[in-house]
Amino acid sequence: MRPRIAPRGALAFVCWILSAGAATAADLPSFQALVDAAEPNSLLSPPAGSYAGPVLIDKPLDIDGRGEVTIDAGGKGSVIVLDTDGAILRNLHLSNSGNSHNDIDAGVQVRGNFNVIKDNRIDDCLFGIDMQQSENNIVRRNRITSKPVDLGLRGDAIRLWYSFNNRIEENEVVDSRDIVVWYSRDNVIRRNKASGGRYSLHFMYSQYNLVEENEFRGNSVGIFLMYSDSVTVRGNHISHAVGAAGVGIGFKETSDVDIIDNEILYCAVGLHLDVSPFQPDTTNRVQGNLIAYNGIGIQFLNDWTGNLFQDNLIEGNLTQVAVLGGKTAKRNEWIGNHWSDYAGFDRDRDGIGDTAYEQYAYADRIWMDVPPARFFKGTPMLEVLDFLERLAPFTSPDLLLRDEQPLMSAEFRQKQKPVTGGTPNERETKSPGAPAAQPDALEKLRRSLGRD
Repeated sequence: MRPRIAPRGALAFVCWILSAGAATAADLPSFQALVDAAEPNSLLSPPAGSYAGPVLIDKPLDIDGRGEVTIDAGGKGSVIVLDTDGAILRNLHLSNSGNSHNDIDAGVQVRGNFNVIKDNRIDDCLFGIDMQQSENNIVRRNRITSKPVDLGLRGDAIRLWYSFNNRIEENEVVDSRDIVVWYSRDNVIRRNKASGGRYSLHFMYSQYNLVEENEFRGNSVGIFLMYSDSVTVRGNHISHAVGAAGVGIGFKETSDVDIIDNEILYCAVGLHLDVSPFQPDTTNRVQGNLIAYNGIGIQFLNDWTGNLFQDNLIEGNLTQVAVLGGKTAKRNEWIGNHWSDYAGFDRDRDGIGDTAYEQYAYADRIWMDVPPARFFKGTPMLEVLDFLERLAPFTSPDLLLRDEQPLMSAEFRQKQKPVTGGTPNERETKSPGAPAAQPDALEKLRRSLGRD
């Protein structure tokens, strides 16, 4: 018969386990001592093992963990505070930061310029990499995960605050909150991946940034631009931004942006425009994008003007274009888009429909005018009402938009498209080429699921 442990003994045993664990964490060798002993501009490559943080680096060092060094902050503060210029942090495992949102407890806090943070694994850290008033840094190929708490309580994976001319490239973010770029300009955000978060990428008051070739899957929102002018967003894949607030790419009071050659698939709303463009005499250019299989392809908050939609493939959305509040989108410019529900002909075989594509608002506007009715969107009841209204309308339907030159096929007409956003050395002109056929529906589905 196995002996029974009395409750009091069990409690003592648990307390002993906890105290032993704390002692083990406290007994780790200090990484700060290694930093203090290193000469400026030297290589610090310590023996493999675990070391105690937090660590303050206030001189330029090249710190290489070779994938064998862990720094554990012991649940207090940031693992590393990088308060210097010209340092390199690479191949480190940074873990167990504090839990303070006010102090921005992070894997790495960057407070300097011309630093490189690359090839690190950051986990169990509230924030990942936090950059404040930092310029010309490189953040590349890091894998970042926040603490295992509810989404709203996690910290941001990468955070730029008043930081300019930085390059954020090829990082992988899983189960963190946001990547944020606030009050920051002339940054390049390229070839990053993010999943399981809230905002894949969130801009606030940030101009002249380039967002290119990123892959954002399964987040609440893909990319949202708020009060951030002259941003270029091109060649990104955004999919499965679902839920009540699911948006692929959203603008709020944002002007002079280029949205070019992106894939926006399986989102609640593909594009959402809120009073954009905001600045007088400016234009937002939406060109060459695949906007497919979303609940709403393109949604306007109100009747606004100043947006150009050209050469886009708009296919298979439950509602192609919607304008909330019972208004129209016809004050924007619609030129040469391919619409999967276009029912016209091309008798002269020039690839352009003989008649304009027009979208009207019929009875299916009930779910826009009465928000609770959205629950029934797509049901047989509303579909029958919509069919009857189209068959014999009791009132004149509202014209939402008119595209005078709809493309007949799902092939893009390649044109020279000047890119006006991004940093000056990132601007380029897309060279013309032969039209390229878009993949079929099955291939798009496979690609969106990561099976290409």
